[in-house]
Amino acid sequence: MIRFRFVDDAQKNHSVKRLCQVLKLNRSSYYKWKNSAAARRKRLFSDAIPGAQITTVFTDERGCYGAKRITAELKDQTGHEPVDHKRVARIMRSLKLFGYTKKRKVTTTESDKKKPVFPDLVGRKFTAPAPNQVNVGDITYLPIADGSNMYLATVIDCYSRRLIGFAIADHMRDLLGPGRIDHG
Repeated sequence: MIRFRFVDDAQKNHSVKRLCQVLKLNRSSYYKWKNSAAARRKRLFSDAIPGAQITTVFTDERGCYGAKRITAELKDQTGHEPVDHKRVARIMRSLKLFGYTKKRKVTTTESDKKKPVFPDLVGRKFTAPAPNQVNVGDITYLPIADGSNMYLATVIDCYSRRLIGFAIADHMRDLLGPGRIDHG
């Protein structure tokens, strides 16, 4: 860290205690940083060769590979796994190499252009002068541990903003239709 290095450089003119107070550092953290300098230097040297290999694979793949793919590629090249993916990820971070990550697109609605579009009956005005005059509903998906989704349909009174009904199902088609919302 830069602040620790500053304390190390300025300790000839000022006490470590005072420097740490001014910079709002813990003295124990400074001394831990100072005592671990040799280990950091050793790790820097031990990361140099894998760093060069990682940079080579990264540039050969035009920046598309991440840590796990680079680890697999290094394993294919050498015949054994020289480093694990966590070390590859750490070295990549230190070299400021970031693989391309494609955002996962979640499709929750399959639109059918042939079906009619329902009119906006509330005219985008989500307020009501009295209870039980304007109710609105929505369906949202809830991801669960096995990778699938549960679907939650809600009906809300626009006057009080209270939930007046809901339904949960494992498929969206089970929520559509009359009599599916629980008014509990």
